[in-house]
Amino acid sequence: MFDDESASEALERIDDWERSIARRAEQAQALARRAAEMSATARSRDGLVEVTVGAEGQIARLHLDEQTRQQPAAATARQIMQTLRAARAQLIRQFDEVTAETVGADSETGRMLTAGLRRRLGDEAP
Repeated sequence: MFDDESASEALERIDDWERSIARRAEQAQALARRAAEMSATARSRDGLVEVTVGAEGQIARLHLDEQTRQQPAAATARQIMQTLRAARAQLIRQFDEVTAETVGADSETGRMLTAGLRRRLGDEAP
């Protein structure tokens, strides 16, 4: 069925395939570790609101300057939401960078994970 040369070539292809799978698994693990440690912070233009989000976009820290008491609650709420969106956008940019460095931004894994994060954060932009 196989001569010595074709068997050797087949075994080499299998070895290459195994190495490729192992390399991709290592890259995916590196991405997962780095992504789990991510956070992003944004501040409102006037500096009255600061929001830090964790790796999944959840609010990890919210700081309101005392001067927010001098403005209507609706204005503060708008600032919080705008600043939260800015922090999440920064998180997505960080994730894009780490994805490019580990699994590759154009890889199937990279595209899938980035799209998933964008969906979870409500940001469907490419």
